[in-house]
Amino acid sequence: MLKVENLQVSVEGKQILNKVNLSVSANSIHVLMGQNGSGKSTLAQTIMGNPFYEPVAGKIEFEGVDILGLKPDERSKKGIFLSFQYPSEVAGVGIQSFLRILYNNSHEEKLTPVRFRELLFAKSDMLGINREILERSLNDGFSGGEKKKMEILQMSILEPKLAILDEVDSGLDIDSLKIVANAVDRLRKKNNMAVLIITHYARILKYLEPDFVHVMKDGRIAKSGNRRLAYELEERGYEFDA
Repeated sequence: MLKVENLQVSVEGKQILNKVNLSVSANSIHVLMGQNGSGKSTLAQTIMGNPFYEPVAGKIEFEGVDILGLKPDERSKKGIFLSFQYPSEVAGVGIQSFLRILYNNSHEEKLTPVRFRELLFAKSDMLGINREILERSLNDGFSGGEKKKMEILQMSILEPKLAILDEVDSGLDIDSLKIVANAVDRLRKKNNMAVLIITHYARILKYLEPDFVHVMKDGRIAKSGNRRLAYELEERGYEFDA
């Protein structure tokens, strides 16, 4: 589904990614770990098309199509979703109106406000989101955990083909972490969704079984393995030979 080949990316003239290679197939879970500044979020933002990150070599293909020339909204329409590490507060933008626009722009069937409200309540209940929150502006005054749940609610509404989750586990307590992980896994199984999780910790892997764990170092994927690799990193850190 996603194929990244020899990707090199610069920010303001400084090279951040150094010949990154990564292949992610449908219905698979990949975990990306690494120290701060190793290039994890840069890779995520580049896949999504953030213009701040400049690809200078290599390619990114999604379902066999080169997407490097596409804008972020065009990549989203193709089925790529990115949850933000630090979701923004958007005062004045109602959650229900915003999510209904997202749904109607990404699905052939357009829902009326009443029918969409039924869908929204069903999905938010599964995430343990208080319905009163849905009457507020997007992320306005939300806690860190509430913002992360709202990102997963957006993912559930969009039903993407590829979900890139940037530190979705940060700010979540144990119960919320389990709810979010289960929601991700349900959607993966339902739609054969591919998942790329960026994290510093292995705790989310208690609820999600990754197919691959990758370690980024100095702007490249330096090592790959299974779930055991994540636990090794937690035990001895990132000082390994790769």
